[in-house]
Amino acid sequence: MANKNRFTIPIFLLYFLATFLSPTTSKSTIEPCSNSDTCSALVGYTLYTDLKVSEVASLFSVDPISLLLSNSIDISYPDVENHILPSQLFLKIPIPCSCVDGIRKSSSTSYKTRPSDTLASIAAGIYGNLISADQIKEANPDADITDPSVLNVGTKLNIPLPCTCFNNSDNNLPAIYMSYVVKPVDTLSGIAARYVTTLTDLMNVNQLGSPAIKEGDILAIPLSACASNFPTSASDYGLFVPNGSYALTASHCVQCSCGPGSRNLYCMPASLAVSCSSMQCRNSNLMLGNVTAQQSSAGCNVTSCSYGGFVNGSIVTWLSTSLQPRCPGSQQFPLLIAPPTVVPDLLFAPAPSPSESGGFPTTNPKSPVVPSSGAGIGFPPANGPTGSASGSSGASALMNDLSSFSVVLTLGLVFKFILSIPL
Repeated sequence: MANKNRFTIPIFLLYFLATFLSPTTSKSTIEPCSNSDTCSALVGYTLYTDLKVSEVASLFSVDPISLLLSNSIDISYPDVENHILPSQLFLKIPIPCSCVDGIRKSSSTSYKTRPSDTLASIAAGIYGNLISADQIKEANPDADITDPSVLNVGTKLNIPLPCTCFNNSDNNLPAIYMSYVVKPVDTLSGIAARYVTTLTDLMNVNQLGSPAIKEGDILAIPLSACASNFPTSASDYGLFVPNGSYALTASHCVQCSCGPGSRNLYCMPASLAVSCSSMQCRNSNLMLGNVTAQQSSAGCNVTSCSYGGFVNGSIVTWLSTSLQPRCPGSQQFPLLIAPPTVVPDLLFAPAPSPSESGGFPTTNPKSPVVPSSGAGIGFPPANGPTGSASGSSGASALMNDLSSFSVVLTLGLVFKFILSIPL
């Protein structure tokens, strides 16, 4: 009888541990919505294998050049779209964030199934757990997916990637939000330091009751940005560019940048510009991005030709003149990096930005350096984030704490019971 007790007690303990200590579901930040507005957003993505720039762009249905510029990669290198990026490289992928069924998502990404694909392998292997197999199935009711492990080759699937807008504002300052999948080595304080924000801000944005995060959680990370003030009639209305990066607009004719430590959007003719409408400011000989400064006894007279949006296929420019106390210095551009061939020596961590130590070698933009007017066209949005986190609200955090206490208490009672059994 004693031998039977010794055998059945461990089995009971294993059953108890499997039942009560099973891992909880991953958290994901959700932003409810009720309008048709679309904003610029990012997703953080780690390459699952070596891929060409064009292949990565195809996975997310984005422009290869925009993908490179979002990561401050120099696009002047020969045949850069066919450059092979190394496995495990971390990239920021620019995506449009829309309102779909009352929740912010990106509905522009599609994927064609290949041999041996399953919904689980697409979600985890291809898209790095940015989305689940169930979410892909739910987003494709007409794809006739009866068995998630058996997919017809060539089936086109909609991939609704997670994203947030929060009015492109964080603490009343321009921001663009990146959806980030937590890695095993991540801590919330480490993520905050890496992306130049605070622990409190990340907790508020993601509605976290505590700094505790785990692998697979999807966080919305606010990145400081430069904002445009283009008219609503402009096709690039609402353009936001994250600090330290570039964006192409106006059919690849205009390149806008957000310099280090700046909130002033600076736009100039793109290096790829071929067939573009006029970029000269009316009643002047200044071209888009040109600035002149003339010192006088009253101060510095600054005249600039700035970008005002892409309206009906035309590039809008406007001329501004102001008297400033002193003449502005040279325009500061985000540092460009060479197309990477190796991953930085930071295991499981996102690649450092060009401004961080350990980043890739940097080169200066090929375009000329010009003085800044100091009168930025950015504006601070009025509202900050008011989102929610699935499974991560303050109430759920409290419930998790109570649940953990209950498990500990129950374990104590179980062990007390075990010790009382005569052997």
